[in-house]
Amino acid sequence: MSSLQKYKCTICGHVYDPVFGDPDSGIAPGTAFEDIPDDWVCPVCQVGKEDYVKIT
Repeated sequence: MSSLQKYKCTICGHVYDPVFGDPDSGIAPGTAFEDIPDDWVCPVCQVGKEDYVKIT
């Protein structure tokens, strides 16, 4: 199920976990990575979604 997939920043290693979301950036818990706005940036190093890869 894609909504449960975690994604990792290839620059700093931050892991986006949809269970927790990113409340500090306005992303509610339960939000799939695919549903995050395209202008969202990594809360640690500020790169865009394009620098994240799916963790298998």
